[in-house]
Amino acid sequence: MTTMPATLRASEDEREHTAALLREHCQQGRLGIDEFAERLDVTFAARTRGELDALLDDLPAQGPQPICGALRRHVRTFLLVNALLVSAWLLTGAGYFWPMWPFLGWGIGLAAHALAGDDPAPGPTRTCPRRPPKSSL
Repeated sequence: MTTMPATLRASEDEREHTAALLREHCQQGRLGIDEFAERLDVTFAARTRGELDALLDDLPAQGPQPICGALRRHVRTFLLVNALLVSAWLLTGAGYFWPMWPFLGWGIGLAAHALAGDDPAPGPTRTCPRRPPKSSL
């Protein structure tokens, strides 16, 4: 006899993940506060994965969200670290300009990040939603 995934018992982490997804949908205006509260009660009372899935059936799937402003933070970190390296170079006698090597290596990665154009529009930082833990079954 095979067990359908919907009939498997839900873990506490899966309930927490479903609650986080419901919170995201409520913040985006897809759920009202009352409906969110009802679904949250059902979430923590759910025993099976099927019961958790039913709570999200009428809502669009949430894909991973890119982090906004990642390029800006990458550039800021690049400049800060390289300024520190040049300062260390100056404090140690300003001989051979060794900071050019980290500058060049990191600069190539920064240029690739900028040219990829996958950074969303600037705005407040968003992170990816938590993913459910992998099942050991």
